[in-house]
Amino acid sequence: MQAAAPNAPHVPVLLDPLLQAVAPVAGTWIDGTFGAGGYARGLLAAGAARVIGIDRDPTALRLADPWAGEWGGRLVRVEGTFSDMDRIADDHGGPVDGVVLDLGVSSMQIDQPDRGFSFQKDGPLDMRMGADGPTAADLVNGASEAQLADILYHYGEERASRRIARAIVAARPLTTTLALASVIERCLPRQKPGQSHPATRSFQALRIAVNDEFGQLAEGLSAAERALKPGGLLAVVTFHSIEDRAVKRFFQIRSGAEGQGSRHAPSKAATEPAFTLVTRRAVGPDDSELARNPRARSAKLRVARRTAAPAQPLAAAALGLAGVGASHARRT
Repeated sequence: MQAAAPNAPHVPVLLDPLLQAVAPVAGTWIDGTFGAGGYARGLLAAGAARVIGIDRDPTALRLADPWAGEWGGRLVRVEGTFSDMDRIADDHGGPVDGVVLDLGVSSMQIDQPDRGFSFQKDGPLDMRMGADGPTAADLVNGASEAQLADILYHYGEERASRRIARAIVAARPLTTTLALASVIERCLPRQKPGQSHPATRSFQALRIAVNDEFGQLAEGLSAAERALKPGGLLAVVTFHSIEDRAVKRFFQIRSGAEGQGSRHAPSKAATEPAFTLVTRRAVGPDDSELARNPRARSAKLRVARRTAAPAQPLAAAALGLAGVGASHARRT
């Protein structure tokens, strides 16, 4: 089993389990979250004839210049979002043999303070994965207290969301990551050894909102269904419990494994399954990977195989990815 090239700038999480689950690797694959290129390189080394790497961040695509040439025409880089992967696949020869999605922010982006993703390094409140659209500063300084509380609660599962939103509004304007992190820290108990930073959930929630990550996920899973040829494989790596539940739900619904109702709920019309499950349960990192890469601790991998059934539309709400705006009742 070959992994990514040894001079890859960042370690792709769960690469070896992913390659084992989709073996033998062949044909054309889409790496819908190209980032530092770790999955693309792993797929090419394992036998993929071609990989189409998609990323909304033009910087990520440019950073591959020093090594992309070694793969010749087998690596194609495309600026865009994975929600458009079916169109991108059509532009590059039609349906593909596999799709890999590594959700969330890349360590490459976190390591750049000027991108504004990290609460450990000072930088502008940006958090955009691409170059367009409102920044985190626009959101933090422009949204109402209720809107901020909704975002923190629904996207970050932050139970102190109302308290933090109130403090953010009182401290406006906020323009840097450390200034925002300081406001959040004052709202929560002091961090204990082994616990995540108090600002982790809030920064995660704001990043998700700025980049419409939940909307992109719902659209991207459906786009992958349309982009895959029969027998093609969809592999998704998540780091966030809400995203993992959504991916699990997508595979359950589209594989016909969600159940047919009960006496308490109406039965649902059967549709021909579009996927069969390859991994019955989420695959996590083993001890050796955790020792090499602590970032992998929350990672989960799910894989399914495409059938010949027609693709069907699926709303984000069906995956538990409803938009912000629910009641504040359970927040502190």
